[in-house]
Amino acid sequence: MQPLNGVRIIEFDGLGPVTFAGMMLADLGAEVVRLTRDASAGAAVFDEVGGAVLHRGRIAVPVDLKSPDDRERILTLIDGADAVIEGFRPGVMERLGYGPELLQARKPALVFGRVTGWGQTGPLANAVGHDLNYIGLSGVLHAMGEADRPPSPPLNLVGDYGGGAMLLVVGVLATLVEARTTGRGRVVDAAMTDGAALLGGLFQALRGQGMWSERRGANLLDGGAPFYRCYACRDGGFVAVAALEPRFYAALLAGLDIDPGEAVQYDITAWSTLQGRFSALFATRDRDDWSAHFAGTEACVTPVLSLAEAPDHPHNQARGTFQDGLPRPAPLFDGKAAEPGPKSELTLKQMVTKWSDHAG
Repeated sequence: MQPLNGVRIIEFDGLGPVTFAGMMLADLGAEVVRLTRDASAGAAVFDEVGGAVLHRGRIAVPVDLKSPDDRERILTLIDGADAVIEGFRPGVMERLGYGPELLQARKPALVFGRVTGWGQTGPLANAVGHDLNYIGLSGVLHAMGEADRPPSPPLNLVGDYGGGAMLLVVGVLATLVEARTTGRGRVVDAAMTDGAALLGGLFQALRGQGMWSERRGANLLDGGAPFYRCYACRDGGFVAVAALEPRFYAALLAGLDIDPGEAVQYDITAWSTLQGRFSALFATRDRDDWSAHFAGTEACVTPVLSLAEAPDHPHNQARGTFQDGLPRPAPLFDGKAAEPGPKSELTLKQMVTKWSDHAG
């Protein structure tokens, strides 16, 4: 049994955060039905975008959202669901006839989860954009990257997945718990601008205390500290150095054969010089040589693995972090990982019958 066994969720297919959220909920045991766009409706299914992972564990049901016949069956499915999640721009679901006011009038306990870049309200609510735009508005993007260079995009992890999908999942789960007590659902408005700003809360707090500079590459956790950054090695690989605590820093200096008196950890005025010294040392040996050299120590030096290398690392193999080269569900429950079901596809009529039979 997985934590969300028995929970039914309708996912209106899309790209980015709603897809990741649907994957997470399915990984946790919910029965998630992904309403895809029927090819006859003139729109392609999104299976080609990360589908091997992002679409795992749930049933795809092709639908035409504008078809009167499909509409009745879709509403019947939603009547049997605990939650709906969607990632369209504000107003789209209402125009299609699937807005939260209508659906919750039919089923008051229904949880309606919405994820967008700018949120359902505000001057930019209806503006277009992508992950980079949303995290740019949150203040977080400005803090990322090297000094005196443009900010570096952190893939789409901070906006789409961290600030969007994960906040949507948290909101849906919290409201599902509440609905079981009160009998009433809520509308969850997960905006990537809000979520990314929340993820950056620590740095806003440090800035307010005068402990965080607006200049990139000049702070403790943004690569400014020589003991918390990545270094290039002789073979072109990289190591990640994260020796934050004094004890760990002492182990790092010992491994590099540096006299502690010559490298005071929190003398910020010497960070640039020390960074140059570390860079020169790490460039003298290959990445895996350094990894072996620091293995078993408290120096917090580890290899920076590529996407292709990560599944083969002994630690990841021991934990089963990857299966067939793809990440398995996380977190573990009672020491065990969930086993995602296979992707499958049913017609809308078959899906309605399936849920009706199950209810009976």
